[in-house]
Amino acid sequence: TTEPAGQWRLLQSGAHALVDPSLLVTLEAHIGDTLKLGFGQFVITGTLKDVPGSSEISEIFGPRVFIPERFVAETRLLVFGSTAQYRFLGKDPPSINADALVKPMRTSLAQVGMEARTAEQSEAQATRAILQLRNFIGVVGLVALLLGGIGVASGVRAFVARKIDTVAILRCLGASSGQVLTIYVAQAAAMGLLGAAAGAALGVAVQFALPRVMRDFLPVDVSVSLVPTAIIAGIAVGGWIALIFSLRPLLSVRNISPLQTLRRESDADILRTRFRDVPRLLVDAALVLSVVGIAISRSTKVVNGLGIAAATGGVILMLVLSATALAYLAKKSLRKGWPYVVRQGVANLYRPANQTRAVILALGFGSFLVTTLYVVQANLLRQFSSDAAASRANVVFYDVQPDQEADIQKEVRAGGHEIVQTAPVVTMRIAAINGTSVASMIADSTLKPRRERWTLRREYRSTFRDSTAEGEKITKGKWFGGKQSPDTGEVSLENSLAADLKADIGDVITWDVQGVMVPTKVTSLREVIWTRFEPNFFAVFSPSSLKEAPRQYVVLANVTERSEVTRLQRKLVGKYPNISSLDLSLIKESIMKVVSKVAIAVRFMAIFSLAMGIPVLFSSIAATRRDRIREGVLLKTLGATRGQIIRILLSEYILLGVLGSLTGLVLAIGGGWALTHFVFENDFSPAWGPAFGIAGLMMALTVSIGLLAGRDVFRETAMSALREN
Repeated sequence: TTEPAGQWRLLQSGAHALVDPSLLVTLEAHIGDTLKLGFGQFVITGTLKDVPGSSEISEIFGPRVFIPERFVAETRLLVFGSTAQYRFLGKDPPSINADALVKPMRTSLAQVGMEARTAEQSEAQATRAILQLRNFIGVVGLVALLLGGIGVASGVRAFVARKIDTVAILRCLGASSGQVLTIYVAQAAAMGLLGAAAGAALGVAVQFALPRVMRDFLPVDVSVSLVPTAIIAGIAVGGWIALIFSLRPLLSVRNISPLQTLRRESDADILRTRFRDVPRLLVDAALVLSVVGIAISRSTKVVNGLGIAAATGGVILMLVLSATALAYLAKKSLRKGWPYVVRQGVANLYRPANQTRAVILALGFGSFLVTTLYVVQANLLRQFSSDAAASRANVVFYDVQPDQEADIQKEVRAGGHEIVQTAPVVTMRIAAINGTSVASMIADSTLKPRRERWTLRREYRSTFRDSTAEGEKITKGKWFGGKQSPDTGEVSLENSLAADLKADIGDVITWDVQGVMVPTKVTSLREVIWTRFEPNFFAVFSPSSLKEAPRQYVVLANVTERSEVTRLQRKLVGKYPNISSLDLSLIKESIMKVVSKVAIAVRFMAIFSLAMGIPVLFSSIAATRRDRIREGVLLKTLGATRGQIIRILLSEYILLGVLGSLTGLVLAIGGGWALTHFVFENDFSPAWGPAFGIAGLMMALTVSIGLLAGRDVFRETAMSALREN
């Protein structure tokens, strides 16, 4: 697609050229100007808007120029010593799966030094960051579903507790336990669908409103359209989650007998189901399978989904164990010498009908999910922003020839600017590894496809130096400087390249350096931070290994004034037309703006998840409301004051809040490490400050909600409680 439109069809009609818009900016040229390419001259007839099979990031480092094939010889660009790459583009009918078509060809293509790539593969390689954001949003969606499910379960438990008398009356009137269960399951399903439909409607409204409200904060332009399948899927998943999480507490209505109209047991005893109850086991299995299915659907890899689901189950188990441990410790550590209100509050943690497990599970799980979400987003954002800001260089010159490098450094320093780094670049290929030629390795069908695809056939742009760079770290072996054979040089490999080559310390790799065979011994392996704005290399050689090799240079400079960057670029490019220049400050500023906008969106989602934890806590505490009212009325009847009851509740909820939030914090650090390491494949750094802040906030919420829910205890009179019973 060109600008003006239709110029591609006219390309072959003469010595014409189509170029990237960035080239016009760099050369201060216009459509209609003449472009000299090698020894040929071409009239610029238009610019490129879209080219199949290429990512637009390549335009920054090498603007594209399209010319008719019959004029290539005139340019004299393809002569002895030139390096060229050929690409063939094809288009399949929509009915054919490109990946399935290409897969059986890969082995044959690899044997002749070719590779095949589909559009989907190119998109996946070019959009790793977008895929990471998609994975993160998938985790957010799973967090929302699980928090909502816990809230539903707690709310239904409180609902069933309020309906004990109603169910007992229905049983007296002849209703069977199955009929009563069916009535309330139907109610739960109807409310779940209604809530899911309301949520879908709200989601559609937010979908249309949010891009307009947050237009200045979003990193990309967003065009919104309705997707009926997504809406239906949302309603179906929301309704199912509401139903499956409500079934477990609803099963307890089968335990309510007609005798409950005359004699009341503890709500906890009534609502408890037997461990070997078959319906309960079936519901538990359906619940687990639902969580696993949703986790897999929200992940790009099945193994990641299974891992997230397994981790979720492990977290719930740990929270249940911590709640059990708290009740046990409370019972064993209680002392008669403590103040009465403290003893009563601690006793509430283990007495019959206690809410320790329900509150710890809801609070700890909510704290775990929200903290994990924040820790992961902090690592993702920090990973890129810190790497992007690490380099001091803000302008780079490349394709610098050896006889130009010294003069360019002199010109940069003459303007009062700093040379940050100068790196020689030598092009080469791998010829053999430990005496086995690349041709024979490619012909070996037992090699992994990834190794065949890039490590053996690619052209490497390597460098040589006597020390490591700031963005590198030796992970194995030692840097250059040991005893060296006069016939064998030394090389340091990047970790991933060494892994794909199956190369290790001591292996000998022979390189084809523009026709000259250079054997080298691997003396070290390096970890490289690729996102730093500086030259990074797969292979770094000792200076003596490549001292005679043809090379070009990359020169990085730090120019303090923005206006001086453009002046310096024009001066040096005008003096040496063969070199290219790139203003890194513009790219860094653009990236940092995107990162900051993404940070706002991600933090909004984290706050949204935190807000979802509030109704979950309310639901968990409401589940034991009736027992709290009875206890409060009994205490007031025995002479307890309002202040004493408040201190009793305060003692109980402080202990619950501290244990639940801290347990969630510890589990969140582990969960954040696992997600960052295995799902997002980044380094992990625990955000202790924000994590403790979230834990403190969740603890404060627990105490506040507990006291707020205790208002009914203060208002209830002994007479009304007796009438209710």
